[in-house]
Amino acid sequence: MKNIRKILLASFLVFFAIVTATKTFADTPPPPPPPEGGHGQGGSQVPGGGAPVGSGITILLALGAGYGGKKVYNTRKRNPAE
Repeated sequence: MKNIRKILLASFLVFFAIVTATKTFADTPPPPPPPEGGHGQGGSQVPGGGAPVGSGITILLALGAGYGGKKVYNTRKRNPAE
């Protein structure tokens, strides 16, 4: 069991390092041109500044799945007859 944990931990760390390095060294796009009407003068300003939401949703879904899995594990551990 300890070997499996070591392998999973090492795999996760390598995967995390690769993902982090990829995002860190990726070329960022140039900033968009300013709106024609200026800020607050009828420009096409997006509420929230156009912040990316996808990564946050992914993290929340993963945390929710982990929490649900833990609850199921604890329930089955308490009631092994089911």
